[in-house]
Amino acid sequence: MARYTGPQYKVSRHLNFSTLENGRDLARRPYAPGVHGNDRRKKLSEYGVQLQEKQKVRTLYGLNEKQFHRTFDKASHMHGVAGENLLFLLESRLDNLVYRMGLATTRRGARQLVNHGHILVNDKKVDIPSYTCKVGDIISVKENSKSHPAILASLEKGTTLKAFVEFDAKKMTGKYVRRPDRSELNPEINEALIVEFYNR
Repeated sequence: MARYTGPQYKVSRHLNFSTLENGRDLARRPYAPGVHGNDRRKKLSEYGVQLQEKQKVRTLYGLNEKQFHRTFDKASHMHGVAGENLLFLLESRLDNLVYRMGLATTRRGARQLVNHGHILVNDKKVDIPSYTCKVGDIISVKENSKSHPAILASLEKGTTLKAFVEFDAKKMTGKYVRRPDRSELNPEINEALIVEFYNR
């Protein structure tokens, strides 16, 4: 299954969840897309609830089905709680950390910056958005990309940094400080349902 590249607002309304994490995608039309959107909120089965939760997180971080399943498999073999490990691995992706540092306004924009070779990890160019960063890694913008319009526009808007990342806007350099705590991540996500979905 290919990655979805269509309107993000439509997906958010379908899932009844802000996949952009800013609430704007649900503010104007808080109902499902389509002519009969207001009539589509049916009660879901247990399986349906689990599936919807998995789709919410998969869409939020911008993974296709195969990538997400592979990430869950990796998380389930790690020491600790599988659901929290899954979120930790998703937050450790390079594209997500670029987004968390405010170099892009969306994860989709961050993925494009990485794909186009604008980002360095420990002074080495990495153009793979799914690259898993380690705690302590230094993430920076390539010297000749520091005047990139999209990066400058994003930095101008400003972003509230999570405590697990540091970023120096003048040097355009940041650091993945530590593993994120569950309390620092989206409270609307119920990762236990995703574990139940894959373990059913």
